[in-house]
Amino acid sequence: MSIKSKFTMENLGMYAASAFYIIAGIILLTISPLADFPLHIGIIGILSLITAYGLIRKRFWTIWLVIILFFTATTFSAYTIFSSISSFGKNLIYDISMIAYLILTWIFTAYIAIKRKTLES
Repeated sequence: MSIKSKFTMENLGMYAASAFYIIAGIILLTISPLADFPLHIGIIGILSLITAYGLIRKRFWTIWLVIILFFTATTFSAYTIFSSISSFGKNLIYDISMIAYLILTWIFTAYIAIKRKTLES
């Protein structure tokens, strides 16, 4: 198998999704000690890393983790954004990163749901 055939657009999308989940997992596990170890941040980080592994290895169970992460990440991000509305702009980088995390979670969940047949093979 040549390198060119290995990196098709379909594989590139799955690699982008797995890169997103790896980066999100690492960031969430990194900020967990800074926030006094809240359990939900650690769980979302660990699930993100497991999901990235499943996407790279094209495991069939990954779609279920993506769905679980969709709901937990959406709830976590929406609650964080909603709770910081009164002080919106004081920590602008944090606010923008939560909005970006929420949007990217939706985009990659939709992409993986569309391409779920590649995970079943």
